[in-house]
Amino acid sequence: MYYDHIYNANRISAIDAAFTTDTPNEPKIDMHKRILVVEDQEDINALIALNLETLNYSVTRCDNGNDGLKTATEEAFDLIVLDIMLPGLDGLQICQSLRSKGNYTPILMLTAKKTEADRVIGLEVGADDYLTKPFSVLELQARVKALLRRVAFHKQETQEEESDHDELQYGKLVIRKQKRDIVMNGKSISLTAKEFDLLLYMANFPGQVFSREQLLNAVWGYHHSGYEHTVNSHINRLRAKLEEDPSNPEYVLTVWGIGYKFNDQ
Repeated sequence: MYYDHIYNANRISAIDAAFTTDTPNEPKIDMHKRILVVEDQEDINALIALNLETLNYSVTRCDNGNDGLKTATEEAFDLIVLDIMLPGLDGLQICQSLRSKGNYTPILMLTAKKTEADRVIGLEVGADDYLTKPFSVLELQARVKALLRRVAFHKQETQEEESDHDELQYGKLVIRKQKRDIVMNGKSISLTAKEFDLLLYMANFPGQVFSREQLLNAVWGYHHSGYEHTVNSHINRLRAKLEEDPSNPEYVLTVWGIGYKFNDQ
């Protein structure tokens, strides 16, 4: 039965502990967060909402893709729990639409599909994490808390960086942290959330060589292990946007047999 899987706490207790363990330097999560749940199955939608509300989150519910996109566009949320299979627009279309409009609200994708290709597509269009049905309540809560914690950490880190230097400049390339875009030869170029995070992370350590796994862990989170090819596709898109000749890059360099680095010359 579906609910047998949902409440299988023993299966997921180790994962939950890993996601919820605090460290001394981590920012505290503001529990008064707004979460949008877009799920067409009423019992699952209600169950998700109930268990997020027990954590004192404020939950708004939608049961179809069109209402989900409209609500996500018109209101401000701290996180979106988004099913892939929806009436009207599906979850991938919603995610892609939000990202194309500059909405970088964290998205936790729900999917009944179990193939690697389905999960990769979700990450490629801009989802931050995913859960495969059936899932346990503990894992749902753990992943939501982990995403909110990561956002709080990046916000704190960004505020500290912006208080010192809002821009990084390397030759003709200017990385604008607050606007989350780049300027090349005086022309502003928009990046997706993950493209920007990836570029900024590497640019903060010019000359340092990173493996694909290290970049995946730093930008997407450690629980995406095994999807290193996602890094490759984002690197290719970055080069297409910022390099004069993507086949002979000047800024984001390949270190054969290891990974990538940002040019320190």
